[in-house]
Amino acid sequence: MAQVFDEWKSTMKLPTPRGPLTTLLFEELANPPHRFDPPPFSPRGPVLYDEDLQLALFTCYELHYRGFEGVDDEWEWNPSLLALRQDLERVFEEGLRRAVPTPPPPAGKPMRRALADLVAATDGGPGLAAFLARKADLDQFREFVTHRSIYHLKEADPHTWAIPRLHGAAKAALVEIQTDEYGGGRLDRMHSELFRATMRALDLDDSYGAYLEHVPALTLAIGNTMSLFGLHRRRRGALLGHLAAFEMTSSLPNLTYARGLRRLGGDAAACRFYDEHVQADAAHEQIAAHDMCGGFAATEPGLAPDVLYGAACGLTLDRLFAEHLMDSWRHGTTSLRRAELMAVVR
Repeated sequence: MAQVFDEWKSTMKLPTPRGPLTTLLFEELANPPHRFDPPPFSPRGPVLYDEDLQLALFTCYELHYRGFEGVDDEWEWNPSLLALRQDLERVFEEGLRRAVPTPPPPAGKPMRRALADLVAATDGGPGLAAFLARKADLDQFREFVTHRSIYHLKEADPHTWAIPRLHGAAKAALVEIQTDEYGGGRLDRMHSELFRATMRALDLDDSYGAYLEHVPALTLAIGNTMSLFGLHRRRRGALLGHLAAFEMTSSLPNLTYARGLRRLGGDAAACRFYDEHVQADAAHEQIAAHDMCGGFAATEPGLAPDVLYGAACGLTLDRLFAEHLMDSWRHGTTSLRRAELMAVVR
């Protein structure tokens, strides 16, 4: 096991540009940090599906995580790059507002109840989990895991940004959840490492960001939403709501994913990531909704609507993601940008 960890690449390479914005950005990042003046960006369609925008924003955010091979770490706080990121974030936030309906305010409800009502009222989408459990073939399950690798190989990191921005019960609850996500300090139990085992069992490359080249804008938008909320203190309420929605809707799907993977021949090691989330997220649901979000809303009531908006963003993007996969498979096409992926990996 130690050898596997030693061989893991902790950074990724810059991918192929997806438009004029990423072409310009990657040309700048290939040089030492310097001042540059990018032109204003205007999306050419729905923001969540704009390949150029989402990849550019993902790249800007990744500099705050593990960076890229050949890109100077000092780019992280370069004023010109931050100005570009701010412009892209403005466009992205406007697009999120158009795509995600604003939930009604709590109106005196306990936050736990308001979150539960929001989850119950949300359209769960086209039944992706059930399809993976009962009908998906191995290549389709591998596609699903490929999409999810963009987040799961850094699992918990975006939400951890909130810890120094909280206090009291909300902070203690978030730390409790994150401690489990990071395996209680044990490398082999970290959820990101469990997911790597799932990827290896499916003959996928478990290197960090290995499939950035292959995933579409919507998959990047899911990660970008978490980074947007995590890297801005003003969005701390939305970040907590996003995490709560994830924990409140995770146990049953993960149970179903595990059944599907076992049906396709997955062993205990391959399924451990999903099995772990069945138990962990059932416990985290109560902590996230009551202690974390409830505690936060009690001390910062003015940000209670942000908690619900963050939850709505997570729920809506998950539905759109499920629709994308199911629509692709229904039409006999890949849900990835690169149709040759499966042949390359094997």
